[in-house]
Amino acid sequence: MRFFPAILLLASVGCAPQETPKVEAKQDKAPAPAGDELRPLKSTDVIGMQAEGAPEVAVLTSAPNVPPAIKRDKAGKVIVNLEVKEVQKSIAEGADYVFWTYGGDVPGKFIRIRQGDTVEFHLQNHPDSKVPHNIDLHAVTGQGGGAASTFAAPGQDAQFTFKALNAGLYIYHCATAPVGLHIANGMYGLILVEPPGGYPPVDKEFYVVQGDFYTSGKYHEAGLQNFDMEKAIAEEPTYVLFNGAEGALLGDKSIVANVGDKVRIYVGNGGPNLTSSFHVIGEIFDKVYSEGGTRYQENVQTTVVPPGGSAIVEFTVDVPGNYPIVDHAIFRTFNKGALGILKVEGAENKAIYSGPEATKDFKPVAAPQ
Repeated sequence: MRFFPAILLLASVGCAPQETPKVEAKQDKAPAPAGDELRPLKSTDVIGMQAEGAPEVAVLTSAPNVPPAIKRDKAGKVIVNLEVKEVQKSIAEGADYVFWTYGGDVPGKFIRIRQGDTVEFHLQNHPDSKVPHNIDLHAVTGQGGGAASTFAAPGQDAQFTFKALNAGLYIYHCATAPVGLHIANGMYGLILVEPPGGYPPVDKEFYVVQGDFYTSGKYHEAGLQNFDMEKAIAEEPTYVLFNGAEGALLGDKSIVANVGDKVRIYVGNGGPNLTSSFHVIGEIFDKVYSEGGTRYQENVQTTVVPPGGSAIVEFTVDVPGNYPIVDHAIFRTFNKGALGILKVEGAENKAIYSGPEATKDFKPVAAPQ
C-alpha cells in the first residue's frame, strides 16, 4: 500500500489545531448582472455568508450533459456525493482500458454550485476498488483543495466541508500518489461555481473534457491495454481524446443544436501532460471565458486550455451542418482520436454560407515573356 505515506505527509502539513476566528455574518448583496456581464462577489465578501434554506443534494451529470442552472438567489448548503469506481471500458474500437473514474465515466460527474454555497462533500471509494483515492478540487480554498481531507481506501466515505469563495469553472482531479498515474487513468472532471445571478441563459450547454492516455499498445491495437509509465513520462500519448474514448462525440453520440441556438461548452483539460488548442471548425467563439474565469474575450478562433485548466466558450450557430470539434494540434485529431462533432440542424441561410456554387477547370494564365 505504497500510496499511504505520500498522502499522509500531505495531510500532516499545517494541520495543527487552530482557534476558529469569529466572522460577522454577511448577506448576499451581489448586484444583478447587467446585460451579459457576470457579477461575481469578492471572495472576502463571501467568507461570512450564511447558508439559507434546507440542504439540497447536488444534481450530478455525466458528459456531455450539464446539470440545470442554479435557481436560488441566496447561498445554500449543498451535499455532493461522488463515487469513485475503477471500470473497464472501451477506449477505442476493439481496445479496452481500466479507467479510474469519478462516477463511472471519464470525465467525472459535472458538479454545479453557487458562489457562497457551503458544500458538504462526500468522496465514496467503491469497495471493489484496488487502491485508495482522494480529490483535489481547484474550486476549494484549503490544503490540497480537499485532497488532505478526502483520502479514502476502498469501501470508505471521506467527508469534508468547504465554502465556495470564488466563481468560475474549475478542474478537479485525484491527488493520491503517484498523482500522474491517477490523472492519466481518467480521474478528473469539472466543477462550476456560478456567480450570484448565474450565467446569461443559452439554448444548449455541453460538457467536454480533453485528456491524454498512455497505453502499452499502439494506437488502435486491440485488446485490454495497460498503462505505460515510460510513454507518460516522455509525454508521448497513444491517444488524445474528448470525454474519455475515441468516438465519444461522434455518430449518434454527437452533440446536437438547432440553427439559431446559442451554445455554451464547458471545456476542461484533465491532461495529465498536453495543452489543448480547442477549436470548432466552421465557427467563431463569440465569447471565451479563458482559463475558466469570469471575464470574457470576444471573437476567438481557437482557445488554449492548459492541463488542469478550463474555458467556457459560447457561440450562436447560424448555418446547419456537421462542425468538427478538435484539438488544433491537428495530428492529435486525425491520428490520436481528439475529434467530436457538433451537429446543427435547421434551415440553410445562403446569405451567410452559400454552399457549393460551381466547379470548373482552372487554367493558369501564362506569365508574360
